[in-house]
Amino acid sequence: VQLQASGGGLVQAGGSLRLSCAASGRTFSSYGMGWFRQAPGKEREFVAGITWRHNITYYVDSVKGRFTISRDDAKNMVYLQMSSLNVEDTAVYYCAAAFGRVGPSEKIYDYWGQGTQVTVSS
Repeated sequence: VQLQASGGGLVQAGGSLRLSCAASGRTFSSYGMGWFRQAPGKEREFVAGITWRHNITYYVDSVKGRFTISRDDAKNMVYLQMSSLNVEDTAVYYCAAAFGRVGPSEKIYDYWGQGTQVTVSS
């Protein structure tokens, strides 16, 4: 599976962005998908995940109610809709794929996208 993240950019605080992750591979629907982010000087952290069946979603507390992860298996796409952005959301955002599972640990993910920069200005 190859992943290509896009949709990042510069946005003012309070604004919205939608990140997209395009996946190659015929078994995409068997993968749990996650979004991670890494801010300058900080470790990469889990942001959101969605299971390979039933589309159960998980979020880190800091983005609950503001971010929404979704997937379209017919298009091999995963999205992260981000709203009410604040400066603390500034980071490089990565999408990742884990075969048959999803969770907050980076170790379970088999494939990673290249990252897309999100910058929130005050």
